[in-house]
Amino acid sequence: MAALLAAGAFGTAGGLLRSRYERDHFVVEETEIVSPKIKREWKLVFLTDMHDKEFGDGNRRFLDALAKLSPDAVLIGGDMMIAKPGKARLAATRRLLDGVCHLEGHPPVFYADGNHEQRMRREREQYGTVYQEFVRLLKEYQVSYLADCTGMLGEDIAVSGLQIEQNYYKNFIPEQMEEDYIKQHLGAADSERFQILLAHSPLFLEAYAAWGADLTLAGHFHGGTIRIPGLGGVMTPQFQFFLPYCAGTFERDGRRMIVGRGLGTHSINLRVGNKPQVVVVRLKPQTIF
Repeated sequence: MAALLAAGAFGTAGGLLRSRYERDHFVVEETEIVSPKIKREWKLVFLTDMHDKEFGDGNRRFLDALAKLSPDAVLIGGDMMIAKPGKARLAATRRLLDGVCHLEGHPPVFYADGNHEQRMRREREQYGTVYQEFVRLLKEYQVSYLADCTGMLGEDIAVSGLQIEQNYYKNFIPEQMEEDYIKQHLGAADSERFQILLAHSPLFLEAYAAWGADLTLAGHFHGGTIRIPGLGGVMTPQFQFFLPYCAGTFERDGRRMIVGRGLGTHSINLRVGNKPQVVVVRLKPQTIF
């Protein structure tokens, strides 16, 4: 019995040490998408679920890595801060935006809400003026804030940000989203341009694809907290287990969704087999011979 307890304690300590290491070491991973709607090559960087996490003093290590990538645009999929009463701060978000908006070439930056930004907006009695300060911060850095609206990237890409209401973030069994919900918030998808949808929750790929998103960029699930080879993510922040949409690339009817593993943590500060992730999306024209 003593040997089993000792082995269990040793395993737990090893897991916690591994988690601490992983949480401080992000990776950059690329996906390539080819489409006849794309007129030129684009390199997009997608960031999600930073939750006030910084890598190095002033987030320098992270921002230096972004500078080396030289993106054509940066897309932020929400939850850059932690929205909990008494803990909602914008200092780390400011440092991130300051660094991103001063990258060489000044790439455009698009920002869509996650559930934490939505919480600050909805529960003003809990968070005071933090949401208003957040909006002013985005304006200060000339970030395109896609709160149920669409921005253009060049002539061939439309980027839309969907506000997902709280009932779709319920623990265990959230409500199912239909295509009409997206139409009510965003209108029709752009059928002429390559349509990107920033939708924080990855649970509703069928609705996103039916609406007309050529590419959906999502996050929220933090990669499933612990990733097991062959099984994927163990648990989402909504206490769902072994869901397939915790991280990776998925497809419905020729339309894709990329789910980022995110960059930080909040309530459950664990990452095992699940390093923080910067997603690079290379969009390329379809060559016809």
